[in-house]
Amino acid sequence: MAVVGASGYVGSRLVPELLARGHEVVALHRRPEPQRFPWSDAVQWRRADVQDEAQVVAALEGVDAVCHLVHGLDDADFLQRDRRAADNVAYATGRVGARRLVYLSGIVPDLPLEQLSEHLLSRLEVEQVLAGADASVLTLRASMVIGAGSTSFEVMRQASHRLPVVQAVPAWMRGSVIQPVSAADAVWALAEALERPDVTGWLDLVGPEALGYVDLLRTYAAQARLVRVQVPVWLAPVDTVARLAGALVDVPSRTVESLVPSLGHDMVATRDAATVLGEAPTGRLTPAEAIARALAEEREDGAAVGGDPQRPSAGDPDWSRHRPLLTWLRSLAQRAM
Repeated sequence: MAVVGASGYVGSRLVPELLARGHEVVALHRRPEPQRFPWSDAVQWRRADVQDEAQVVAALEGVDAVCHLVHGLDDADFLQRDRRAADNVAYATGRVGARRLVYLSGIVPDLPLEQLSEHLLSRLEVEQVLAGADASVLTLRASMVIGAGSTSFEVMRQASHRLPVVQAVPAWMRGSVIQPVSAADAVWALAEALERPDVTGWLDLVGPEALGYVDLLRTYAAQARLVRVQVPVWLAPVDTVARLAGALVDVPSRTVESLVPSLGHDMVATRDAATVLGEAPTGRLTPAEAIARALAEEREDGAAVGGDPQRPSAGDPDWSRHRPLLTWLRSLAQRAM
């Protein structure tokens, strides 16, 4: 099996799950040297730029299944780049004779296209491109992924710690409902999907509970032992909130600004993947359970074979490292000088 985006957040946790299931794994990377993970010596690394069709074809030679995990929110032209990457992966999958292609997307609300954010439009477009591959194709549309190092989780964590006790929440977010999925359940479902070529089309990858964003913030605060009170703010335009959020957290601001407009949409399942693929033997984690495991103090690499995907990994980006408030304030002051 091949993992396109093996060194990314989900990919670095999916690879050990596939190895634990006994699969031979080809890990695609684009850097001169592959990033080091606990499982690095157990896979075959192949270098390829997903923007280059010939490189992708060569990298996927001999594989029987492909998992596409490339997302480019930190690029100004991410729509075009993600579209080209999907086209190359779809073509290469058919060219090398792989029988299975799985894509991790995001939940797409049932709204007119003009009401969707660019982030969601891009996910939908990539789905459509990959669906044309000469293979059995399944898209898993994930809600917010909860786990240490996850972009959405780190935005919530850093904002929760850095905002004061009374937190302003844009009124346009208060009515939205989300069904977050744990990193552990997302990884299990992706591995299961790669082994089930009979399942095609798309399914929603979600957790067992649906709740509002305010309730999710309160759940995080409770697990992190923070005292926080959320109050609605009516005059909070989406663009302004996106810029402020990008400045508040360490997550790349362009990524944050691309994600924020999607917070006004419901992210709940209409076709729950668990009803088709089943659940992990221990059952799906609730948001509170997923957050608690992501915040656990025990030292463990979440990308180790047999490790907990909820935990941080040595391969996670530097911006995902939790920094005390005073340390962050000092760095903010230095950037302003």
